[in-house]
Parts: sequence; structure tokens; C-alpha cells
Amino acid sequence: MSFKLLIISSYKDTWNSVRPEAEIFIGMAKLGVDITLMTQGDADYVPRFKEHGINIIDYHPKKKFQWSAIKRIRAELKSGAYDAVYMFNNRAITNALFAAIGLSPKMVSYRGQTGNISRWDPTCYLTHLHPRLDGILCVANAVRDDLRQHAYLADERVATVYKGHDLAWYQDTPADLSQFGIPSDAFVFGCVANARPRKGLPVLLAASKALPADSNIHILLVGGGMDSDEVQQQIAASPMAERIHLAGFRTDAPALIAACNASVLPSTKREGLPKTVIEAMVYEVAPIVSDTGGSAELIIHGETGLVVPPSDAAALAAAMTTLWQQPERTITMGKRAKLHIEHSFHTRLSAKQTKCYFATLIGCV
Repeated sequence: MSFKLLIISSYKDTWNSVRPEAEIFIGMAKLGVDITLMTQGDADYVPRFKEHGINIIDYHPKKKFQWSAIKRIRAELKSGAYDAVYMFNNRAITNALFAAIGLSPKMVSYRGQTGNISRWDPTCYLTHLHPRLDGILCVANAVRDDLRQHAYLADERVATVYKGHDLAWYQDTPADLSQFGIPSDAFVFGCVANARPRKGLPVLLAASKALPADSNIHILLVGGGMDSDEVQQQIAASPMAERIHLAGFRTDAPALIAACNASVLPSTKREGLPKTVIEAMVYEVAPIVSDTGGSAELIIHGETGLVVPPSDAAALAAAMTTLWQQPERTITMGKRAKLHIEHSFHTRLSAKQTKCYFATLIGCV
């Protein structure tokens, strides 16, 4: 039995950024779900949504609490005969939950990272602790387990669906890293992350001090904010400063990581399901991740990558040294990583699981 679903989300980000989420809905439409999407009508992904029969309402709230948005969404709920509503950001969640008071659709929010939810925080009662909420779909088990401690919902209503990917999306030719002064015989660790505190860049730079002094290891940092004085000082303090290269923000980050021997994401907290790790795995680049949020859920430790404790520079340095010392094993890990994404994190699986969750919640299974 099919059902009617209203999705409220923003798709103004880049095509590659929104694709894993967007393709879940297209997959659900192929499975027979009647989907209407409330989003910006000029978003790049809109033509593809329409191509697959998804109805588009050109509207998205501009504020977290907006009376005109509440009225607009409530009018749509009254006229659309929806079985459920799926809300993807705080503006959508807050306004839609108030709009649905007294109405029948099941209301489900999305949660993409751990932390920042507390029963002692009044603002949380506008989103994931709102009494009108019927369910929460999480991007990783770590997010799910964190929310189950706080949400006023039965555990089965706070569930995980991984954002799936498709190997066909990733056809980039590995970049030429000589543009950064990296020699062709270097063993390169790539790190794709903006220089935010929780991304753990200081941990990686501290770990660089413990890497073998006579190695051919180079580190390529890709992301915004790397040119700050703080980062520059941390790089200068490393004995391998001349082998740490800054690419800055790049639109070709997947091609850069595809050219590396291994990848590193040293986050200290609040990860969801990092797309940069998935991209590395798809390009057969063995990942090292810290055990925070959903990062470790992407990896079978020792088979498709390595997992280290967060904020542990010594453990990170040891893992990096292991991959450098065992290049053949690193190559094998990379190949297995690609297969792991294909088998366990495919967008078709995500679409089926999301449909099943809503069908169960609505009661039409």
C-alpha cells in the first residue's frame, strides 16, 4: 500500500552535497510513494525531482519561527491529505510542527549529528523534543542512540537510515598532486574538512610530530579556514611542516582525495555520517577515522579502514604509520572499502528503509 508524503527541505546547496538525500526521495517515488517536496523552486535538483514525478511546491521557511510559514504549511496540510511529513532542518521542523497541531499527519524530523539535544534546553522543544513529533530518522546509530536518551518517543520511533550512495556518481580522475609540490613517490594522507574545532585538525597536526622522521609521508589538507594564523602556527611547529600542503577550499575535493594513498578524518565530536569518508572509500582510498558520531559505522576496523579514539594524537600517528609501513595492506583496505559502500550504503537500500519506516509509522504495511 502506498502513502502520501510531504517533505520540507532546502536544496540550495551544491548538487553533490544534496544528492545522497535527494536520491532517497527519488528512490521512494520509484517504489510508489506519492511525494510532494516543499523547497526552493530554483534549486538545481528540482528538474530531476520533477523528472521522477515528485510534485514541487516552491516555498521554504526563511526563519526558524515564522508565522507566515506556519500558515502556509498548515494550509498545505489541510488541503493535501498527507499521511506524513518529513522535515529536514530547524526552519522546516519548527514551523511544520506548529502548523500540524490538531491535524492528523505523522510528523517525522531528520537528525544528522550527535549532541546539542537536552531536556534542559527550552529551544529543543521547538524541534526534536516537540510534543507534536511522531518520529525521528537519524543518519547514524550513534545519532539514534544519543537521541533516544532525550526524546519523548518510543525507541522504535527513533531509527537509523544511512544516506546511501551510488558508485556511478564518482567518476573523477585522480588529480595531479604535483601542483602542491608533492613528489610522485610520496605516501599521501588526505584530509578533507573545514578548519572547525570539532574536525580535529590540531589532533592531526600533533600526530604529524610522531610520524617516522625518515618517511616519505606527506599530508594534504583540503578545506576552508586552513590559512588562519592558528593553523599556520600548528603546521610550523611540526617537524614535517614542509611536507604538509594546503589546498584550501576546492570544488574538486573528490579528485584530490582519489589521488591520495589514504585518508584521515580526526574529528573530536559530533560527526554524523561524513560524506568525505564515503568519497574516499568509493575511490579505494583507505580511511582512518576517529570513533565519534557515525564515522566508525562506515568502517570495518582492520578490513576497510582503521578507527582510533578521538583526540588521541598518539593513536592517530600509530594508525598512519601502520598504513605507511604496509602499503599493500592499505591498497587491499581501499578496495574492500569500495565494496563495503556498494553493499551496505547504497541509495536503493536507503530508499527502501525510509519507505518501510514511514509505512510502519502510518500503519499501512
